Amino acid sequence: MVKRYVLVGTGGRAEYFYGAVVRDFRETSELVAFCDINQTRMNYANRLLEEKYDHPQIETYLAKDFEQMIANEKPDTVIVTSVDRTHHTYIIKALELGCDVITEKPMTTDAEKCQAIIDAVKKTGREVRVSFNYRYAPHNTKIRELIKDGVIGEVFSVNFEWALNTQHGADYFRRWHRDKRNSGGLLVHKSTHHFDLVNFWLGTTPETVYALGGLRFYGRENAESRGVTNFYQRAHGSEVAKNDPFAINLEENKHLKAMYLDAEKEDGYQRDQSVFGDGINIEDTLGVMVHYKNKAILNYSLNAYLPWEGYIVSFNGSKGRIEVHVREQSYINSGGNKEDEGRLEEKSITVMPMFSESYEVEIEEGEGGHGGGDPILLQDLFGTPLEDEFNRAASHVDGAMSILTGIAGNISLNTGQPVKVDGLVKF
Repeated sequence: MVKRYVLVGTGGRAEYFYGAVVRDFRETSELVAFCDINQTRMNYANRLLEEKYDHPQIETYLAKDFEQMIANEKPDTVIVTSVDRTHHTYIIKALELGCDVITEKPMTTDAEKCQAIIDAVKKTGREVRVSFNYRYAPHNTKIRELIKDGVIGEVFSVNFEWALNTQHGADYFRRWHRDKRNSGGLLVHKSTHHFDLVNFWLGTTPETVYALGGLRFYGRENAESRGVTNFYQRAHGSEVAKNDPFAINLEENKHLKAMYLDAEKEDGYQRDQSVFGDGINIEDTLGVMVHYKNKAILNYSLNAYLPWEGYIVSFNGSKGRIEVHVREQSYINSGGNKEDEGRLEEKSITVMPMFSESYEVEIEEGEGGHGGGDPILLQDLFGTPLEDEFNRAASHVDGAMSILTGIAGNISLNTGQPVKVDGLVKF
């Protein structure tokens, strides 16, 4: 049976999904329409379909005509890759109109919208899948296997440091993510990956969250405190930006130019804002402590301005310790190098038993982005799913439990108090 798909939001993350459908899954999947607030951007997506994937152009609908698109195209599934703050709108409408949903992470940005999605799933009986590709990476699956097999016994604590470098990390401060109303900040938009991994690795869910952090490096006030005086609001047309290593030149990248610069006339969105400009209200330095229902604790940190990209995580258990070091390829969203997203440069998993010698764990080499996780996830979404002993397919419940850690963290940042996750939504 061939399933029909429509896609909402043709920005930076869209091609990851629609490219896979038309390139690798034509026998099981059919892409029938794009939907967006911006016609220029949809036209560019159609050009890519034709020129890059040898696929006929498809119907386009402006966002205001979403319901008409569903009525006309009769999709089985709606793929949601729009701005984070709008995810819930399209997810809920799609469910109510009889469609299943595949949504980009994060599923949504706050507890109220999360509750609305939970209620819609319950009311309609339809399915929401959240695309957590990091679960599928062979090294992350191996960590789950080691813990599940009891190699270090019961896990009592986890230390998890995620580093975003000055290429990838800075990009969140150039784009719409810099406004917390759009993204929920990095604790929701980015850390949803990481909190989901901990839930997945430990087979548990968060109970209490306490967070600290702020905007320490990016933003005009921080630049001024470091003696920076040559400011600009966006790179395009700015002489000052030419000497700024944090600036991005849309004119130099034909993909970015077509997707964003040429589309500005319709919605006014500027993809190349200064990371040291005004209007940034998300954090770049974050620390979170989480207490889980299985009594494990997590000490987590995220910094978005470091000289390397990747993560270090250690698990401390009743029979020993696991240490994981992963260095990733740096990446700029929708910069035309999506095959390099999350590509591994170095990785190691070391098991340290309590009373015997430490040893390195052999890790299967995965092809493709996110450490080899992307092709496996896409097969699971659009092909014929294989039996999976690790249950990596993520539902709306998994999507909720990952973002609720970040949402609770945001509340804690504002109140200075620990936050109980169970009080945020009802399943």
